[in-house]
Amino acid sequence: MSSITSAAAMKLLDIRLKHAGSIAASTIGEFSTSGVQEIVCLRAGGTIDLYRIVITNVGNDNNDDDDEEDEEEVQTTLKLLKRIETRSTLRSLTAIRISGSKKDVILVGADGGCLSLLAFDTATPANIKKNEAAVTYKIIHCPSFGKSGCRRDTPGQYLASDPRGGRAVMIASTEKRKLVYVLNRDSGGNITMASPLEAHRPRTIVFDLVGVDNGFDNPIFASLEVQYPEYEDAVLAEKKKKKDKEEEEGHGHDVELGQHGDGYTKQLAYYELDLGLNHVSRRWAASTLRSACCLAAVPGGADGPSGVLVGGEDYIEYLHEGMSPPSLSKGRSQTAPRRLICAIPRRELHPKSKGVLITSISVLRQKKGKFFALAQSELGDVYKVTLQMSKEDKTVVTHMTICLLDTLPVGNGLNISKLALLFVPAEFGDHGLYQFDAIDIEDSAVRCTSNETISAFVESGQSSEDAFYASSENASAIAPTFRPTILRNMHKVFTLDSLAPVTSVLVGELAGNEVSPQFYTLCGRGPRSSLRILRHGLSVTELAVSELPGVPGGVFNVRDDRAANNGKCYDRYIVVSFADATLVLSVGETVEEMGKESGFLTSDPTLACSALGNGDKDGGIVQVCPGGVRHIRRVNDQVNVSQWSVPGIKKIECASANESQILIALGGELIYFELDPMSGNLTEAATRDVGTDVCCLDVGPVPKGKSRSLFAVVGSRDSNVRLLSLAPGSLLEQKSTTTLGATKPYSAALSIVDGDDGASELTMTVGLDDGSALRANVDPITGAISTSPSRRFLGARPVAVSRVTLDGSPSTLLLSSRPWIGRHGNGRHAMAPMSYAPLDHGCSFSNEAVREGIVATSGRTLRILSVGENGGSNALVGNDDDVFNATFISLRYTPRQMCLLSAKVGEIGKKIVLALVESDYNDYGAEEKRSMGFDGTGRLKTSSKKVESKSNDDSMDMDEDSDDDANKEEKKDEADEEDEDDINSRLTPIRGPVPSGKGNWGSCVRLVDPQNACSTLDCVELNRNEAALCCASVRFHSRGGESLLAVGTVTNMTMHPIGHKESHVVLYRVVNGDRLQFLHRTKVDDGPVLSLVHFQGRLLVGIGRTLRLYEMGKRQLLKKCELRGLPTMVKTLHAAGDRAYVGDMMQSLHFIRYDSTANRLVLVARDRSPRPITCQELLDMNTVAVGDKFGNVSILRLPGGADVGAIDVTGTRALWDSSREDATPKLETLCTYHVGEVVTSMTRASLVAGGAESLVYVTVTGRVGAFVPFTSREDVEFFTSLEGHLRVEAPRPTGRDPQAYRSFYAPSKHVVDGDLCDAYLQLPYETKQKIAEQLERSVGEVIKKLEDTRNSLL
Repeated sequence: MSSITSAAAMKLLDIRLKHAGSIAASTIGEFSTSGVQEIVCLRAGGTIDLYRIVITNVGNDNNDDDDEEDEEEVQTTLKLLKRIETRSTLRSLTAIRISGSKKDVILVGADGGCLSLLAFDTATPANIKKNEAAVTYKIIHCPSFGKSGCRRDTPGQYLASDPRGGRAVMIASTEKRKLVYVLNRDSGGNITMASPLEAHRPRTIVFDLVGVDNGFDNPIFASLEVQYPEYEDAVLAEKKKKKDKEEEEGHGHDVELGQHGDGYTKQLAYYELDLGLNHVSRRWAASTLRSACCLAAVPGGADGPSGVLVGGEDYIEYLHEGMSPPSLSKGRSQTAPRRLICAIPRRELHPKSKGVLITSISVLRQKKGKFFALAQSELGDVYKVTLQMSKEDKTVVTHMTICLLDTLPVGNGLNISKLALLFVPAEFGDHGLYQFDAIDIEDSAVRCTSNETISAFVESGQSSEDAFYASSENASAIAPTFRPTILRNMHKVFTLDSLAPVTSVLVGELAGNEVSPQFYTLCGRGPRSSLRILRHGLSVTELAVSELPGVPGGVFNVRDDRAANNGKCYDRYIVVSFADATLVLSVGETVEEMGKESGFLTSDPTLACSALGNGDKDGGIVQVCPGGVRHIRRVNDQVNVSQWSVPGIKKIECASANESQILIALGGELIYFELDPMSGNLTEAATRDVGTDVCCLDVGPVPKGKSRSLFAVVGSRDSNVRLLSLAPGSLLEQKSTTTLGATKPYSAALSIVDGDDGASELTMTVGLDDGSALRANVDPITGAISTSPSRRFLGARPVAVSRVTLDGSPSTLLLSSRPWIGRHGNGRHAMAPMSYAPLDHGCSFSNEAVREGIVATSGRTLRILSVGENGGSNALVGNDDDVFNATFISLRYTPRQMCLLSAKVGEIGKKIVLALVESDYNDYGAEEKRSMGFDGTGRLKTSSKKVESKSNDDSMDMDEDSDDDANKEEKKDEADEEDEDDINSRLTPIRGPVPSGKGNWGSCVRLVDPQNACSTLDCVELNRNEAALCCASVRFHSRGGESLLAVGTVTNMTMHPIGHKESHVVLYRVVNGDRLQFLHRTKVDDGPVLSLVHFQGRLLVGIGRTLRLYEMGKRQLLKKCELRGLPTMVKTLHAAGDRAYVGDMMQSLHFIRYDSTANRLVLVARDRSPRPITCQELLDMNTVAVGDKFGNVSILRLPGGADVGAIDVTGTRALWDSSREDATPKLETLCTYHVGEVVTSMTRASLVAGGAESLVYVTVTGRVGAFVPFTSREDVEFFTSLEGHLRVEAPRPTGRDPQAYRSFYAPSKHVVDGDLCDAYLQLPYETKQKIAEQLERSVGEVIKKLEDTRNSLL
């Protein structure tokens, strides 16, 4: 890390390794293609993603009539079509469809002070299936309306559109300002946006905004808002209130909540846009629930009654202008209700004194006059809301029904598709796509009606509806109760991964048997918490493993054109070559070994083989052996073999073949064969002597629509790679060559990839014997090899290259000490490792069960693999280089911190274990939950029903014939397995019961084994309401250097206001590497314990505003010295030598030095800027990187000689002189950069074995990134210049200036924006060439530089 911390080289490059997983807003519609359901998501970090809902049948294509009973399995996935980098903070999103259009467009509100209107388009429909880059986007309008930034009076926080024809859109700020834009079309059919119309209202706070569906009348927007008085008016009103109270003391009277002096009134207001007058006015307003927070528009016109659903605490209310009050039967109280309101069902264990808040509502129009709404609570319960209209007048709502649908993770919205799918962008954790099993559930589900709710109010005798509905006790008396279970009416069909939130990260090779280090991240919150182990690489599914009789020397596939089904060709044979034999396996319903009937020569090794001809005509099979070339043809079910033998004593050393061409090498002599399309025979077409021994060659694939490959690549032992022509008239003529230097080629392959413009590109990949791979573009006309090939180190073994197919696109398989996949897409060539054991040989494989797979050998085994979760369709190779696959371990509570411990095993053995502390506020402990009868999986009720049904079945079967007992048992076992699988697919995380009081915590300390898939070794539940917030490994000198686990706990801690009952430091010992043993507990004063660190054989503890040093004692820790008076609260701690680095919660970083002679802690230096620290990482003794809660990362350094005068060895310094604020040295700021997301943890790590260190960071929204130090001045100048050009040339979808965004709170300093540099790959070629000329490089050299920089990191 010395290159990071030297003053001259303090230049960093920010590289994003994994996109943020958190989704702030989402909408569903038809954006790129008419009639296709797609989802647009606004991700944290300024990314707009377009996903398509893809439904495919994965059943057997060749189902016979006998198999009609077998249902075809349907697979539903989300496919990423387009990703837009905006480099801004995205705030709001809505979709509109302009009249006359068949597709939707999106409106985005961000921090750029602009309203962005974006449209997606498909360049060529034929490329959709194979090329993700076919979907493009266009910035239609981006008008500016105000200042940049997320200000409370800058519009952009709320966005609503007119549901009918997208005639207008309203954008609002949190306070005061509202703007309305009128949308239309000009004579050319282009969308126009008029100047904004103001609808400002001073002293008004907006909570939500929605467009009202009122048919084709003037557009109306509904705003949920509160208007507060001027400060002077509020003071006078308070004085008048006190005076009236004194005068009327002793005379009780009812006060209507929100109306008379007790706070505020929350209103639903209608703003009408008069299209004729071009004016916006506040048309109507009505008071609503004081706890209301979300709105949803009800279909209007001919589709429904119009109006708005208002979600609040415990209730959902329907409001509309001119609506009639609900009617009740006579004989009840004279109090006349004015609201159409309905209580929501509540959980059995939920306290009566606490309400349940509705956080989101979404409405789906099924058909004319039929619709329903889904609402989700803060606990995750999803309710179906239906409105019943009057039979005489369909525009009048008579009553409302709310019934429980299911329990899902809490989401930031509910996106209902017409395909009976529900997409839930989770607030924390993975996002889910769910399939509805049933939706008409009113008769069987737990439900509540508006008549029951209104009747309860009438019978209460209260005169104020606001006062009645504000009481949670009244709501709990009305609403029916339920116990959450597994999913009943829907099931999950797809999961979109998200790490958010990440609270801590460790990077290291802890598994013990892998090449690259792993990322250990603490993710999630509450019941969705997990420890995730991220590995850079594609996930691999092992489908089959078979033992072989020996160690193979190669593996090949032979396709079967005759069995082509729906245009898909599957493989007929798998050919495995050994040193002195060949094994032929027939691929069908089963894999069987073939003998001489296959026509293959099985007594010699096979150098190459391929099926000849195309789908129209079978040309047979060619097999190349050291002794010759065999042409195997099947005529009238008879095998006909013709062979070309090698002349003399020569032998074929290497060979390659495709559908019509064969190229072999005999030492330095090349012989080329072609398939005669007329006769179907192989003919020798040309020979050539290259003058040196050939060690590898490849004839390349036949382009689509062509009959031959025009080029062949030949690698020779003189370290040259030649490109030879295979065109008629210039056979084996050398077109170009490239020199490799001291290394020699080991394998080679030519690939045809799809370019960004839809044209095909030819790429040459050469595997070298030093473990690296070279890739270069080839001119498809002249055969010239590009002058700037890209080279990457892959492993310690020579690289074997072969062609494979993933997701319908040609890819490259590279095998070294670790297997890799390379693929072109999205403007770049992406390469990612496979998370699998080393492979020796491999090739593509396809059959009915495995559409796109790989057959490979490893040692003495043959393996069939599938890349990606769904056979490669979800592998983001080509979309991003951030290919990580994750394994996760579920946790009990929200993880707070983790640390590594070295545990003693046996007499001399040692073991590395990982300790985690977990805690949840406002939650019960595990024992209390069990005593209350709570089951977090929701399976108790299900399992009891299942047992009951089983017992009933058993009783019914007792009188039947005993001869069928075996069959019955078999069927029962199968049914039980199916039931268990179905239950597992319907499991959903359920939040535990909410405590009625404050200061309740659930917490535990967990010990996991990273060498055994992070399995839990021990889990210690803490005392009631005791929360573990931090942990550290400490080695006391008095204990002989044994690693102990120190845990900082707080009891009965409350957040608002912050307070606690008592704090402790608890010590544990790891026994035998698998168990925690409690040693003792030390009570501490002065505040909560938020940070711990090992310091010179002692324990340094941050306790509130105090820093205290402890020594190990027999019954408790012994206090040695302390430093009081730190600004607010110690949040982070690091130690090195005699220094401690203290991060304050509000006042940035402090350097502390321990004076051993005086046994005291002395303040050395502090930061001059008040940064609210969230994490820190020590770079060297004088340099620390810190992250703050505003999303900034800064690197601070201690000035030279600042600590010399910190300790007064003479004792002559005046006390008042040393305590002066201005006497403390200030830290220097070396780097400042706005990440845009709150950085929660940082660590120094090398991500490649033997590579340089970088600063890895994670954010609360799930992003993983790294700051990479530049190692040369040339790199600094290149990236700085490139960033400067892209600040001007890169598109700005939201109007945000990239430099202003990275300097959100402080000017960006000495950090280059890697995301902006990657935008070069997405620019048009003319713009790329313009920038490259200004950089005095070619376009290929610029792209190669960007790829090499990223490859050096991963």
